[in-house]
Amino acid sequence: MTKTLFGETHGSVATAELRGALQLALRDSLGGSPRIVHLERRPLAYCTSFAIEELDVHLADGRTLQLVFKNLSRAALVEAARHARPSFLHDSRREIETYRTILREGCLGTATWYGAVVAPPLDRYWLFIERVAGTVLWQIGDLSAWHDVARWLARLHARFADRSTRPAHEVPLLTYDGAFYRRWLTRARAAVGASDDSRAARFAHLADRYERAVEALAALPKTFIHGELYASNVLVQQTSSGRRVCPIDWEMAAIGPGPIDLAALTAGSWSEDDRRAMALAYHAALPAGTWTAAALLDALEYCRLHLAVQWLGWAEGWTPPPEHAHDWLGEALRVAERLGL
Repeated sequence: MTKTLFGETHGSVATAELRGALQLALRDSLGGSPRIVHLERRPLAYCTSFAIEELDVHLADGRTLQLVFKNLSRAALVEAARHARPSFLHDSRREIETYRTILREGCLGTATWYGAVVAPPLDRYWLFIERVAGTVLWQIGDLSAWHDVARWLARLHARFADRSTRPAHEVPLLTYDGAFYRRWLTRARAAVGASDDSRAARFAHLADRYERAVEALAALPKTFIHGELYASNVLVQQTSSGRRVCPIDWEMAAIGPGPIDLAALTAGSWSEDDRRAMALAYHAALPAGTWTAAALLDALEYCRLHLAVQWLGWAEGWTPPPEHAHDWLGEALRVAERLGL
């Protein structure tokens, strides 16, 4: 195990500075005056957006906290994300405030909040959360685990379905409205039109008829959503009381239709029977009367179409990471055909 001394620099953040900031954060989250006597830190090898480190925090009272330090400062975007991520999506406060304000008291099984540093003049947005010892969902072949995640998702959406329970406007969440959906279509139309794909003309025809999809999507009931609930963003931990479902990476948290998250969860090369089974597990966990099964499955199709269009419009010349690699143009055309667009 690599150990880092307090005076050394690790990446762009000096360890002494990190240690001081973390100690202040722990006073707020733990209470009292916890004192850090030793700090070990390791960069996480795999990250697709911001710099992330694992921290082992040894306190004077004998406790050791296993944390994640996520540097959400604009300067901490990894090179690939800096060039690929659309700038209109970025808000360094979004994930921090989601953990601080929405997930912290939710008893939802998400990673425990241990504090943050928000200093806009310094472009300093640091998040400290629990390091969950779980397995990434896409590595789990047992379909019952996927159904558990679908049921967890239903509980999340039900919790915030009523306007009175939705997050306050101070949390800078994305908003899924007509303008949002049209913006992605404009980006996708430009990306596909500039390609040499033989299906570009078919997509142009779909784009001309896309307003019906926008109207259907904008009319769907809204709630608090993760926004990127792909299997690579979900940890599943086996505990003595059962499976703990712990979605991570809330950078795209939003107010939008719940089936957007369900569409992300069921994305990929699933059979229609498996995809439908996950959707019905989600449906069964919702409060009675929230959706009919038929209405949910119809909404899911529209949300699948949106996700395909979003991936097509993500960035010019950009190729998604392997876990998201998919024929999104083919997906968009197939779903549009089923919807009669």
